Amino acid sequence: MGRLGWRGHFGGLAARLDGAFGAGGVFAHDRLRFVDFVDEVEELLEEVARWEQGDEEAADGFEEYVLQH
Repeated sequence: MGRLGWRGHFGGLAARLDGAFGAGGVFAHDRLRFVDFVDEVEELLEEVARWEQGDEEAADGFEEYVLQH
């Protein structure tokens, strides 16, 4: 997000993902599948991309990148 100049949106996105992480910042696999989490994050990033750039193209590839790495 920082590379795209979207740092100001991080707090709002983090708040919308509340519950995905347990105590100590560990991903809560028992509450949410990681694949579903990544999909949700991509959708949120697409919203930001539409807001900032008028289309969601800047967020394309996020899900693939995360799942491959």
